[in-house]
Amino acid sequence: MYGAEVSKQTITAITDRVMDGMADWQSRPLDPVYAVVFIDAIVVKIREGQVANRPVYLALGVTVDGERDVLGLWAGEHGDGEGAKFWLRVLTEIKNRGVRDVCLLVCDGLKGLPDAVSAVREKTIVQTCIVHLLRNSFKYASKRDQGPVAKDLKPVYTAASEAAALDRFADFSGKWEKRYPAIIRLWENARAEFVPFLAFDREIRTVICTTNAIESINARLRRAVNARGHFPTEQAALKCLYLAIMSLDPTGNGRKRWTNRWKAALNAFDIT
Repeated sequence: MYGAEVSKQTITAITDRVMDGMADWQSRPLDPVYAVVFIDAIVVKIREGQVANRPVYLALGVTVDGERDVLGLWAGEHGDGEGAKFWLRVLTEIKNRGVRDVCLLVCDGLKGLPDAVSAVREKTIVQTCIVHLLRNSFKYASKRDQGPVAKDLKPVYTAASEAAALDRFADFSGKWEKRYPAIIRLWENARAEFVPFLAFDREIRTVICTTNAIESINARLRRAVNARGHFPTEQAALKCLYLAIMSLDPTGNGRKRWTNRWKAALNAFDIT
């Protein structure tokens, strides 16, 4: 653009200046209590001998004042997909950084995660993202039936109580089990992590029924990652993701909207 050339080594030297800031951010003390923690992972391509997919784990906490706080970034092991065992390590580190209590942990239904959470936080409630359950349900349904299936599932996850939800699910099973037994099994297997939010106020349900809060951040991170293809090292990938997180909300308007949206839910949490 300006008719000048800069070597890769010079760019690396400049961007390495952020590493100290990233190390401080990653090890900073956290709040003692978070109302909700959303967790998810994204896949990053890292060249170590050959280019391979590596999961990078992200945790987003909602403070008691309704502010969002990205708790950290953690690179998973080489050759592994997202795993509950690694999440146990992440949750332990978060605990060691001063977090005494997490009321709710919202995830995408990863197998084994509730056991990993209970090993660190016995009283934390694990809630499966309803949107992920719906998406997974549609994988088993023909395109023609996806609309009717969605319509018949809505009374299940909008029911006033767990008992009412079970009645609505019985109705759903009676109609669709013969054609789509896999959908019935999917919801039955996810029941323990699906039903907790039915006990909460509607304001709380609205903000915890999906992992959209963290997925919107992950979408921004994926854009930053995809623009670079793959990274030479794990450190280079984390550096890019850290800079993307630091530039998420430069004006602060997003933070204000987020806080306002959580006011009703936090009042309900306080009563609960």
